[in-house]
Amino acid sequence: MRALMLTAAAALVAGCSSPVAPSGSTAAQETAGRVAGPPQSCVSTFTQENLRVLDSGTVAYGHGRTIYVNTMGAACPGMEPLATLIVEPGLPGRYCRGDHVRGREYGASIPGPTCNLGDWVPYRLP
Repeated sequence: MRALMLTAAAALVAGCSSPVAPSGSTAAQETAGRVAGPPQSCVSTFTQENLRVLDSGTVAYGHGRTIYVNTMGAACPGMEPLATLIVEPGLPGRYCRGDHVRGREYGASIPGPTCNLGDWVPYRLP
């Protein structure tokens, strides 16, 4: 009986902890060897860079020494790694928390529902 209660308590605690990206996930691959910085509400855009879908609730931006990762509050239907990402930014030259994004699945003509960006977490090479 005591073992059953301990198992239930461990499962409850594990359910409350922060999710950890699986080692084989795209987000883990993008941020491997990098150090996370404090979240930012906006990042500057560059004409040669595009947002890229890591999974249905996560996008990344940037390359080289710094990659910014944005985890939305929930999965966004239509967002998958080969999807076209449609962004409706609020401020010119910036992607900010609250900006609208929509995914259009590969081969589809109608984009998915609007989702909101969250904070941007910079991952920098040490």
